[in-house]
Amino acid sequence: MKTGSRKAQKGAVAIEFALVFVIFFAVFYGLVSYSLPFVLMQTFNQVTAEAIRRAVAVDPAVPNYASVLVSTANAALTQQLSVLPSSLNVVVGTDTSTVYDPAQGTLTVSVNYPVSKLNQVIPFLVLPGVGAVPSLPANLTAISSLKF
Repeated sequence: MKTGSRKAQKGAVAIEFALVFVIFFAVFYGLVSYSLPFVLMQTFNQVTAEAIRRAVAVDPAVPNYASVLVSTANAALTQQLSVLPSSLNVVVGTDTSTVYDPAQGTLTVSVNYPVSKLNQVIPFLVLPGVGAVPSLPANLTAISSLKF
């Protein structure tokens, strides 16, 4: 047996570890950086659907039906979005929209969240040849609509 061969391998192990670490880090960062936008989109879809559900409970015979309908949907949006961390900075009225069209009888609730606000929570990496990670559209948008 040669005793010198073991010492010669120590440098190779360090190089292999460095290469494998880069791969593991890339997978981990991709998992973390894409999971938050997916969870946000799911939350926004659920929030808009819940606002529509609560607006359905408004009695059409109530005076100022359109304004009561919109305020009920906005109250539901405010309550549902309050579970999100304040660091995400989702503002009801700015990042959300509730529109009732009496001619069509349609209530539309939407959340339009700019990705620039998300960049304040998780850093986006710009990789050469790949671009920004995560690669997202300019806005995360969820829309729910119901015709009464």
